[in-house]
Amino acid sequence: MDEAVLIDAVRSPMGKGKPGGALSSLHAVDLLAQTIAALLQRTGIDPGRVDDVVTGCVSQAGEQSGNVGRMAWLAAGFPEHVPAVTVERKCGSSQQAVHFAAQGIMAGAYDVVVVAGVESMSRVPMGVARMDADPYGPSVTERYAPGLVSQGVAAELVAARWKLSREQLDEYSARSHERAGAAADSGGFDREIVPITLPDGTVVDKDESIRRGTTPEKLAGLKPAFENPAIAERFPEIRWSITAGNSSQIADGASALLLTSARAAEQLGLEPRARFRGFAVCGDDPLTMLTAPIPATKRLLERAGLTIDDVDLYEVNEAFAPVPLAWQAAFDADPDRLNVRGGAIALGHPLGASGARLTTTLLNALEAGDGRLGLQTICEAGGMANAMLIERI
Repeated sequence: MDEAVLIDAVRSPMGKGKPGGALSSLHAVDLLAQTIAALLQRTGIDPGRVDDVVTGCVSQAGEQSGNVGRMAWLAAGFPEHVPAVTVERKCGSSQQAVHFAAQGIMAGAYDVVVVAGVESMSRVPMGVARMDADPYGPSVTERYAPGLVSQGVAAELVAARWKLSREQLDEYSARSHERAGAAADSGGFDREIVPITLPDGTVVDKDESIRRGTTPEKLAGLKPAFENPAIAERFPEIRWSITAGNSSQIADGASALLLTSARAAEQLGLEPRARFRGFAVCGDDPLTMLTAPIPATKRLLERAGLTIDDVDLYEVNEAFAPVPLAWQAAFDADPDRLNVRGGAIALGHPLGASGARLTTTLLNALEAGDGRLGLQTICEAGGMANAMLIERI
């Protein structure tokens, strides 16, 4: 079996996912094209040697509906014979793309793969693909009567189940901004961010989303975002603690990784930065929806023969503050190893780009701290999660 290795990983800066955001004037295809082009330029690999481009994108509608990975490859001017596929596993789409690409290399189907992720939430708003359609169908609706709930309400249910107070959520969220700001100001993101040029020639090379000076006290002034009398009657345990400040930010962004077999890396003179130690994907209760990172992580560690203490750093996507806090409590994990450079609360959550962005940030944090093993996991709508272990070389 071929060993899959990670050669390099980059991401765009994160822009606010609304009109006027730093990246909102750029089509998603061109955002991803620039990100992939920067990756291949850095590695020096011949684009014609790439076997496939596996891309994560959630809202595959409108400007993102034309197999956005394929269009980005063509937009970058790369060879037409290289194919591409766009996959969707909700927020874990580009982490699933990493899994698929690495597993394809391990199976001998690929030698060289570009993995990517993109989401322009300013231009293709979340939920646009659904419009007014029922995404569940009558059988699912009947099975989970009186009905499934939104992710925001699911976050409220997770906070209630783990007895997480509003103060704990806001403290965690302020720390996310503090850590992200410290990483940015110290140059910690310099190696992973590639500059993006807008149609008017403006160059964006820094995350727009980090709010320096955020404090728990400031966050405490925000109103709950999902309060609803009917939901309160159904779930009296909810205390309405989820706000815009302790949730991930809607964002625009892209990410790209180059994966090869160890054999191909040697042949091409490429120096791997990490190898893959394990993968898992798992489902959980679709009502609470955001808890699947816990069983996915358990499955991953069991398969690898490891404990949480064997892992140097953890990236748990900050969809909402209760997600990493519940995960941390479930494993009694060291908070000083968790999301050490901030997460989606501070950096933003461009849905399809986030999984590969986590890998990019995790890899650079491992190298900066001389760590060896990194774990990342991401919750997904419908009550699913991906989990993955990488080992720094």
